[in-house]
Amino acid sequence: MPQQKAVIIGAGIAGIATAIRLAVKGYTVEVYEANSYPGGKLSQFEQDGYRFDAGPSLFTMPQYVDELFKLAGKNPADHFTYQKLDVVCKYFYEDSTRLSAYADTQQFAQEIESKTGEPAASVIKHLANSSDIYSITNHVFLERSLHKLKTYLRWDTVRSILRFPKIDPLRAMHKANQSNFKDKRIVQFFDRYATYNGSDPYQAPATLNVIPHLEHHFGAYFPYGGMYSIPQSLVKLAEELGVKFHYNYKVDEIVVINNKAKGIRAKGENILADVVVSNMDVWFTYNRLLGKYPKLHPQKILNQERSSSALIFYWGIKKHFPELDLHNIFFSADYRAEFGHIWKQQDIYNDPTVYLNISSKYKTDDAPEGCENWFVMINVPANNGQDWDKLIADARQHIIAKLSKILGEDIAPLIVCESILDPRSIESKTSSYKGSIYGTSSNNRFAAFLRHANKSSKVKGLYFCGGSVHPGGGIPLCLLSAKITADIIS
Repeated sequence: MPQQKAVIIGAGIAGIATAIRLAVKGYTVEVYEANSYPGGKLSQFEQDGYRFDAGPSLFTMPQYVDELFKLAGKNPADHFTYQKLDVVCKYFYEDSTRLSAYADTQQFAQEIESKTGEPAASVIKHLANSSDIYSITNHVFLERSLHKLKTYLRWDTVRSILRFPKIDPLRAMHKANQSNFKDKRIVQFFDRYATYNGSDPYQAPATLNVIPHLEHHFGAYFPYGGMYSIPQSLVKLAEELGVKFHYNYKVDEIVVINNKAKGIRAKGENILADVVVSNMDVWFTYNRLLGKYPKLHPQKILNQERSSSALIFYWGIKKHFPELDLHNIFFSADYRAEFGHIWKQQDIYNDPTVYLNISSKYKTDDAPEGCENWFVMINVPANNGQDWDKLIADARQHIIAKLSKILGEDIAPLIVCESILDPRSIESKTSSYKGSIYGTSSNNRFAAFLRHANKSSKVKGLYFCGGSVHPGGGIPLCLLSAKITADIIS
């Protein structure tokens, strides 16, 4: 019997991982990528002697990368290496409070108590609750399809359903955190985790309090080669398994005959396949690649609220700042106002929370000696036709003023080179509709059930992976989407 052939549209991290899993299962796999490089949002570039990881900068749950090497019968440590961070992130508040989020739970809790007066016991209790939410949701919501009956016939699913109230889906995340902590700074600290999937803590369900567990139990890590070494190592593994990657190869159409995906059309030719997997945002998959078939479009899903986007400044800084770490957060003085601007007013607050990543802290050749490569990001709304040129110019001034004030030095003259990524360029470079980073938002208590499935219900042989489908965005969830999709296919 001849091997079945799978075609994957897009070489994002989920597309690469799906290719590896299908190749291990015996499929002939070809990946078609519109860009000249793999990785999707997980890309890199160099400018004036500085190297920047252009996309995701936080690496958690490395076991999902290691698992791909193990499936191929290889020792992960021979192909991809990383180190665990002792300090996950440093936090800077407007009132001059500074916190180090230590990886060790007890040390972290004591740090909060000593700096804010919030009892360490409250922090430990909150993280224990986060662990409980993870244990209830992990095997049901994260590792299996929510759209197949057999998921709900398993005993561990039944046990999770019986514990459903424990995941706290009926309260907003902020409300839950407000009841758990007295200190407003710590409420803000834990509210921030809603941004990990592009949501609003004042609307999103408290179930998202599962996210701190991923950092403080599993830890945060830095790949020795930088974040881009993740797709690089996985592409090499895929190629060793026989996967073929076609770059600069834009797919124009998914070929459908009698409601069955028969392959793709690209560069004027039909490329036949038994299985088609789209790693492209589902909005563009339907509206660009299945535009001929409007009756196949799941309009309710495609019309859902999109997640937030990002505005990123990549700055070459001609100075070393010893008080900064790999990950740094500079909080807004008014979090509610900031999220109100993002979600209600669809613009950028004049005091945004600033995330600053400096990979040269760990990979010293990412910047010239005595210098640092700054990845400076703020959360912004998805692109709905705003005047981005004005918003970007204003935000740049506010960010520089904020960092200069807290660090005690004028940042502006230290910037020797600059590149910018905004919602418009995120959409054009990564086919993320409206520049939303995580597909649909989670500002709904049923959001986990409302994401697009990993398999088409109307087109046989058509599957989906990546951040716009179940279980969600971010590197770990994209890798899990690949696992779910490959399991459904096989």
